[in-house]
Amino acid sequence: MFKGDEVENYMLFSNPHKFGKSIDIRMTPIRVVCNNTLTLSLSQSSDKMVTMTHRKQFDAEVVKEQLGIAREKLENYKTMAEFLGNKRYTTESLVQYLETIYPSKIKSEDRDPKVPTTINAKRAFELIETQPGANFAKGSWWQAFNAVTYSTDHLQGNSADGRLSSAWYGRNRRLKLKALDTALKMAETV
Repeated sequence: MFKGDEVENYMLFSNPHKFGKSIDIRMTPIRVVCNNTLTLSLSQSSDKMVTMTHRKQFDAEVVKEQLGIAREKLENYKTMAEFLGNKRYTTESLVQYLETIYPSKIKSEDRDPKVPTTINAKRAFELIETQPGANFAKGSWWQAFNAVTYSTDHLQGNSADGRLSSAWYGRNRRLKLKALDTALKMAETV
């Protein structure tokens, strides 16, 4: 993407082997420089993945069709990443972004617009210049988005397994979808 900042696409196939649970197949891009799991879509409802219950016979054609759509979405993701990499944030807009991702209970008029207030927002703010791959697209919304993905994938949570599960299926997945959507909206105003 940005002279060495590579994102590779992997297939995530999980089979819970538990009654009432579905097989889940999805494409998951991973940023090579830091192993951040990224996201292909702007919202959960448009995220293309395949889930199949154990009550139905596995249909490889349905999976192939859905994964083909996911491949197209990876191309769209590349376009979004390039867009974010070409748009610059200010300190104030970066803090506003992080406070949107990690909301604070402190009223906006009582906050310093150049300093995040929540623990997670402060952590991501501090990672901007030190996260793996910080040298790619410096000062851009791509860098800001990746500070959030790095923080959620590597620092938040009690264990590596918990972080990975959350990154793929849980709260951190939703948080990264919100982070991408918010970064795109804020980059459009630049």
